[in-house]
Amino acid sequence: MTIDHIQVRVFRAPTPRPVATSFGVMRDRPAVFLRLTDSDGAFGWGEVFANWPAAGAEHRAHLLIQDIAPLVLGQPSDNPARLWHDLTRKTHIRALQCGEWGPFAQVLAGLDTACHDLTARRAGLPVAKALNPDAAASVPVYASGIKITDAQAKIASARAQGIKAFKVKIGFDMANDLATLEQLSSDLRETERLFTDANQAWDTATALHFMLAAKDLNIGWIEEPIRADAPADDWARLAAIGQPPLAGGENITGTDKFAASTAHLTYIQPDVAKWGGVTGCFEAAQKITQAGRTYCPHFLGGGLGLMASAHLLAATGGKGLLELDINANPLRDDLLPKGALRDGKFHLTGTPGLGVDTLPDSLADFETLNLETA
Repeated sequence: MTIDHIQVRVFRAPTPRPVATSFGVMRDRPAVFLRLTDSDGAFGWGEVFANWPAAGAEHRAHLLIQDIAPLVLGQPSDNPARLWHDLTRKTHIRALQCGEWGPFAQVLAGLDTACHDLTARRAGLPVAKALNPDAAASVPVYASGIKITDAQAKIASARAQGIKAFKVKIGFDMANDLATLEQLSSDLRETERLFTDANQAWDTATALHFMLAAKDLNIGWIEEPIRADAPADDWARLAAIGQPPLAGGENITGTDKFAASTAHLTYIQPDVAKWGGVTGCFEAAQKITQAGRTYCPHFLGGGLGLMASAHLLAATGGKGLLELDINANPLRDDLLPKGALRDGKFHLTGTPGLGVDTLPDSLADFETLNLETA
């Protein structure tokens, strides 16, 4: 069986309020969903990262159809890992020529997830079980996407859904961030956890100041306090403080780089839609857990990527936490199986693949682009 058709669809859902980070604001929620079909009619779904830049979703869709699709069509559909490694090699010079390493890696990630969905569906297995017959049946979630100025209300909403871990976005105003974190920490109930995400906001000196000031606030981790590509010595200086532990990974690419990150990160967060797809992230997750670190997949997008992240975490034993953006997003929420999110966990169904046959009609009003191969 060979891949003989690719369709990619772009969606943009308006947000009631912009989603703010320390480095920028998302004014709508984009998603890029792709569907592979092979020569005997089997199909699979994947998702491509599209949050940044603002026009990135449409660009990645065109990149897939106009540039990468000819390398995919006619290729065997029964070995996703081999295809991903082959496409990574074949697109290297193209990405080098234009300097667009991210978009190329993200399109390949979506293609890989779709290929895993296809092969697992053909085998009659959920993706998690196709990766590991002993995969967990459910994984715990933590609520994310919480701007610190909205934290009390958002945490209360997440708590009402049975969620016991919450991540707030900081890096806006140091004094206010610390004061609010102190209050949030004191309000935690038994077994609840509080995490923070600076989104690469600070230089090393500022990050050191924050970590020392927050050392006794019972914070579970500080995520990306400095640039993801900052020198290893800077990360080592932060790691030496010990509390809060360091987290990161959404902006790391390459299995070797993830393995190296275990020297200073305690919680490591590959993103299935940004790099690697299921193949690369599963390879990275295995190295992360073998090094005694905790694999917590990063994700802030549509429903297909969230489900792929849940299957990856389940396949690695489900010991980490699955990121769940607490902000409303129909491009995510309308794709999830009914009852999948309950009791603070994401429950996997026994449905083959990722569990999505067709995109719901409710997304039609959000569609901005639909491209496919001839």
